[in-house]
Amino acid sequence: MTRLHTNRLRRSALVAAATITMGVGGALPAAAAPHPAQPAAPQLKLIAAADSVTVDRWRGEPGVYLDLGAYVTVDKAPLEFRVTRKSYKDPVVAQQIMRQGSTTRTRTLPAGLLKDFKGLPGFLQVTLTDATGAKVLSTTQSFCPNTSSGRIRPDAPATSPYPERCSDNPFTLGSVWGTQKGWAASLAPDYNSGPVNLAAGQYTAKVSVAKKYRDLFGMADQPQTIKVTVRETDDGGGHGVAAGRSGSRSSALKPNAHRPTGRRGNAAVMPKPDLRALPAYGIALTDGSDGNHGLAGTGKEYLAFSATVWNGGPAPLVVDGFRKPGQEKMDAYQYFFDAKGKQVGYTPTGTMEWDPREGHEHWHFTDFASYRLLGADQKEIVRSGKEAFCLADTDAIDYTVKNANWHPENTDLATACGERSSVSVREALDVGNGDTYSQYRPGQSFDVTGLPNGTYYIQVLANPEHKLLETSQSNNVSLRKVILGGTPGARTVTVPAYGLIDSH
Repeated sequence: MTRLHTNRLRRSALVAAATITMGVGGALPAAAAPHPAQPAAPQLKLIAAADSVTVDRWRGEPGVYLDLGAYVTVDKAPLEFRVTRKSYKDPVVAQQIMRQGSTTRTRTLPAGLLKDFKGLPGFLQVTLTDATGAKVLSTTQSFCPNTSSGRIRPDAPATSPYPERCSDNPFTLGSVWGTQKGWAASLAPDYNSGPVNLAAGQYTAKVSVAKKYRDLFGMADQPQTIKVTVRETDDGGGHGVAAGRSGSRSSALKPNAHRPTGRRGNAAVMPKPDLRALPAYGIALTDGSDGNHGLAGTGKEYLAFSATVWNGGPAPLVVDGFRKPGQEKMDAYQYFFDAKGKQVGYTPTGTMEWDPREGHEHWHFTDFASYRLLGADQKEIVRSGKEAFCLADTDAIDYTVKNANWHPENTDLATACGERSSVSVREALDVGNGDTYSQYRPGQSFDVTGLPNGTYYIQVLANPEHKLLETSQSNNVSLRKVILGGTPGARTVTVPAYGLIDSH
């Protein structure tokens, strides 16, 4: 809704509130209740934090991530959206939410504007010229309102209620985006899209908000000019963005927990999680040269994939492990919490084991999920050896479900996967969040060397041995169709779209 349209609504409300109708015989009627104030629209503005920036191009890397220090400031009211899709066959729909006391106003953003949950696409337009004035780059950047960087004035709210990132999982179902009133959200580059190829040197960047978004949010046309220095360097390590989507898995040792004693509680009535398996994605063939799936140079072929299991609620999944002196495994217990976060019970639920492989090196809860490759008749052909996981909130899958936790890292139910010498660990998967293991992790593959070309299905199965108590087991299985082709040494994999999700 444009600012002009909003002002018209306000004027209409004032006229309606000021109009008094005469009653029978000319008497004034009883005073009408005040007309509720219409929610104010947020005021958005493009700014640049500085008139010059320096970005590093690491020697040997394909380019740079162009973080220009541009921000969108939000004032007068929060900027808030609910982004959803009914199913994987339906498009992504976004509604802007505006509130004033108990009054809420919504408006639906134009159809087809969004394709996924990463943010508003093509929001920022960027043009770079070199020292001679020649154009060397013209690109766009998305805007995720969740990437807030903090307050823009001292009297602004001290905290933001909104999640801290937008979801890049292709099977996300619902998101909440928002920037607090009096805060600025960063227009950082999309690191999943890869770097841009810029040689070391001096450039001038002109950045502006695309006209369709200026019109949509009533923004003034205020382009910013920023001097850019691209600096080539050899310093530092671990500077790149890790390939794949694996999330943060802390290995810090938490204070020792105590093995549960006393009454377990009635598991039948305790609030439980609902584990749901999403279809596999990030599917590719590899020869094992990445070191994670097998031995390179052996002629083996592996079908690698990413997989997510998420918690649809209404309660978190919390599993604690306790190690007896001298034992190689921990005894695992599932804990249950009421709506106020109070622990109301527990039950034994299997074991945890130490995974020494590079890329893991922490404690895994056994039997959390299972991966299987099925034939065209959907009968099992190959089973992955991986069935143990360090549970962690890596992806926001649906923040619109009941009791979804938008800040899963800010809780004492946070995951700590532990050290080799740990005597206890806690692992959790909060409501609305998923645990993703990417195709670059050890065990995320099937050996397909001897399999003939044809149609197969990757099956992701949550809670395969039913050791975890949950509200439903009807959504624990997902299938993703794949087609193997090509010739030995040059195999191919084709992955048909899953509804509207065309993500391999």
